[in-house]
Amino acid sequence: MPEVEVEIVFAVPEKQLLQILIVESGATVADVIALSGVQKTFPDYRLDTMAVGIWGYEVDRDRAVKAGDRIEIYRPLKLDPREARRRLALSGRTMGNAEPG
Repeated sequence: MPEVEVEIVFAVPEKQLLQILIVESGATVADVIALSGVQKTFPDYRLDTMAVGIWGYEVDRDRAVKAGDRIEIYRPLKLDPREARRRLALSGRTMGNAEPG
């Protein structure tokens, strides 16, 4: 069976993973996640409950991947970006001049 090259990414504030994998044609998003070992790299996170996507679009885990796909695991946001901007505006700041962290 032919093989395809895909990427998988996951990040938390302290660490990130970007890995290129060669998988068999017909492999699913779930297969790529399992093959990547990302859960071992981030044992404190329940990756199986997080949304996943390809190039910024949420997809089901049973979707077959194709060459060039970038599989992304989305962790929940601690604060909605609109709420973060609102809080900054109330304090006279903007996203451009907000202090990190």
